[in-house]
Amino acid sequence: MGKKTVTITNNATGQSEEFPLLNGTHGPDVFDIRQLYKKMNLFTYDPGYKSTASCESKITYIDGDEGILLYRGYPIEQLAEKSNFLEVCYLIFYGELPTQEQYEEFVYVIKHHSMVHEGFRDFINGFRRDAHPMAIMVGMVGAMSAFYHDSTDITNPSHQEISAHRLLAKIPTIAAMSYKYTIGQPFIYPRNDLGYAENFLHMMYAVPAEPYHIDPLYAKALDLILILHADHEQNASASTVRLAGSSGANPFAAASAGIGCLWGAAHGGANEAVIRMLEKIGSANHIPEFIARAKDKDDSFRLMGFGHRVYKHYDPRAKIIRKMAIDIINKTSGNDPLLNIAMKLEEIALTDEYFIEKKLYPNVDFYSGIIYKALGIPTSMFTVIFVMGRMIGWIAQWREMIQDPERVIGRPRQNYIGHASRDFVPIDERK
Repeated sequence: MGKKTVTITNNATGQSEEFPLLNGTHGPDVFDIRQLYKKMNLFTYDPGYKSTASCESKITYIDGDEGILLYRGYPIEQLAEKSNFLEVCYLIFYGELPTQEQYEEFVYVIKHHSMVHEGFRDFINGFRRDAHPMAIMVGMVGAMSAFYHDSTDITNPSHQEISAHRLLAKIPTIAAMSYKYTIGQPFIYPRNDLGYAENFLHMMYAVPAEPYHIDPLYAKALDLILILHADHEQNASASTVRLAGSSGANPFAAASAGIGCLWGAAHGGANEAVIRMLEKIGSANHIPEFIARAKDKDDSFRLMGFGHRVYKHYDPRAKIIRKMAIDIINKTSGNDPLLNIAMKLEEIALTDEYFIEKKLYPNVDFYSGIIYKALGIPTSMFTVIFVMGRMIGWIAQWREMIQDPERVIGRPRQNYIGHASRDFVPIDERK
């Protein structure tokens, strides 16, 4: 049997051409239009790339209709239940689950790369104290290419691995520094005897004046959140990292670009928007009013943390994290009014026919925002923690792109709708 093809016909000219049909492991077939412009002098028009595959990838697969998320073929439900974040990081970066020896070596390397250059202390002092932590993150991660320029040869596989280890290991330290700086507290050094999530909580909350006790449930909750955010296919920030890296930019610069993209309210800022929405509702007594507003198409109010652009069913990550959110709320005695509003809102949304019909289920941002709030993490740090989880996905996407023999610099085309060619008019002749 010959290769499958798709025939495209230009009705205006009568020209027809065949294009290859590519098959993936899962998902719809993809027809290869790389020769479309050359053969037919045509472009495609796909704002937001909703129907365009920008690359081939072996890392993550999503089926939004069925609510499926796979990392390297493993269901997210199994990884969340049986694994931990650093093991998932190894899987995403190297492609296979580690042996015990490989895992222990990987954990050792990450732990022993967690300190940052002391020059970062001077660098961070250049920011205003009231700077948003995400602004600091963009600058600090970009600056890693200045402090660690000995691993920026993108053609060297060893440099690719070392820079990946450095990004993964140092991002919790930089994240904690961005918080401590904005509240005027001393930076806390990482500890090699602590796990990945534990270390971040220690650096975030500890002070030199007294010991800090790390609650195991809080560390477990954070580790789970990091697993669920580790990668999500060709989303806006991953695509940004790939596009920046396609020019030959070093991984630190590409990751910094990804952070800038993730900062957007429509991407990583969604869990911040959940808390702002709960604050706006103010009381459980006001929930019916806001539910009615959400149903009113003429009202600009929207329930944040419900529905998802990709998942047309229940977000599989939300199913996993929901139980943890309840456990955390029970641990904190449920005394926070916002958490009480959130759980009441969830209860109504899961039983209301309007939300069921439109498949507006609570998503991962809804529950992660609740957990962050219960853990006492300020709203400004929500997206920073998202960066911690997603860094491994960006690194893996970047390296996969760099190692792709068909890699070319990203260069989307456009449908130009501006002025036709016209002549310049001197300023004294213009009307």
